[in-house]
Amino acid sequence: MASYMHQNQRRNTTYQDQKMRVTLGKILLGLYVFLATSLAAGAAEVDEVKTPVPLVLDGRLTVQSAAGTGEIPIQVSLDWNRPQPEVTRAVIIVHGWPRRDVGAADYLRLHVPAAAHNTIFITPQFLIEADVTGHHLPAATLRWDLLGWRQAYAAQAPAPISSFDVMDTIFQRLANRALFPNLNTIVLAGHSAGGQFVQRYAVLGHASQALANDAIHVRYVVANPATYLYFNDQRPQPTGHFSAVDEQQCPGFNDWNLGLANKLPSYASRPVDAQALLHAYLRRDVVYLLGTADNDPQADALGQSCRYKIQGATRYARGLAYAAYLQLLTHGHVTQHFVAVPNIAHHSYALYSSACALPVLFDTPGPDCQIKP
Repeated sequence: MASYMHQNQRRNTTYQDQKMRVTLGKILLGLYVFLATSLAAGAAEVDEVKTPVPLVLDGRLTVQSAAGTGEIPIQVSLDWNRPQPEVTRAVIIVHGWPRRDVGAADYLRLHVPAAAHNTIFITPQFLIEADVTGHHLPAATLRWDLLGWRQAYAAQAPAPISSFDVMDTIFQRLANRALFPNLNTIVLAGHSAGGQFVQRYAVLGHASQALANDAIHVRYVVANPATYLYFNDQRPQPTGHFSAVDEQQCPGFNDWNLGLANKLPSYASRPVDAQALLHAYLRRDVVYLLGTADNDPQADALGQSCRYKIQGATRYARGLAYAAYLQLLTHGHVTQHFVAVPNIAHHSYALYSSACALPVLFDTPGPDCQIKP
């Protein structure tokens, strides 16, 4: 796995002003309440998606595209409006469906300081209408429908900007050598719905080639997603083999964002060439983090549909099936990595801070947790 053993050199955890300290305090308070009531009790994270989030991040990022302009809440651990020559790594963490699990970056920064040397942490927050209304946010605030943000669809207001345009904007800021002259690695990580976002962005994202030209390596960390994007109509069978699925038996199983047949976002380049997307995707540094205890077949309502179940009975099973699928597509020569994290269920904080995940996020030494083909 690329650059797995090098270590960062110095710690820089200084916030630039009192406002950022106050923001951190709010995030940590919510985080510790969450940990006390969820992780400590052993309960899985729950997708509470329709009610307003308890906390909207204080920072704002303006996003401009051909579709218009809007702004999104964001938290950045350093002032990225001025040069940060000590930063060599950026870790971007995309939240899950509840849109409230936005403290993972601070949790890692504070609890794994040795791994966070010379790292800037970034957390965007994708909101829905209920969040904007409930918190009386300005009209310029971007908001998506319930599922749209993780699928790269256009925002409902104030302009039809794709959630992937937001990520392109973040990457473009990080690629600014006047601000980050020594940045060499970007890690884009997401858990659950965030994991779906990250995997699909690794397929369609416009920024990857530009960053490669700037000698910035990008790693995509896909953690415990409910589904994966398949590049054809093959799906796993109980026998362990793969075969084509009849659309009439499972309508929509190959539509975006489960496949490339229909309903792709306007963000996707046209015409859509599945083979070209596959070849580019297989060249990318993608690491899949699979909690071995994320194996509840009744985990969520959406997961009960045939479109989900056809990929496997549980999130963990779907991850193992996708590893086999990539092996099939590459005739056993896949270079991406699947990491089994023992005894972790559907918990983003526990997963990210595990001994198996830290080397993936920070290129620090750790145990070999890779799933062997």
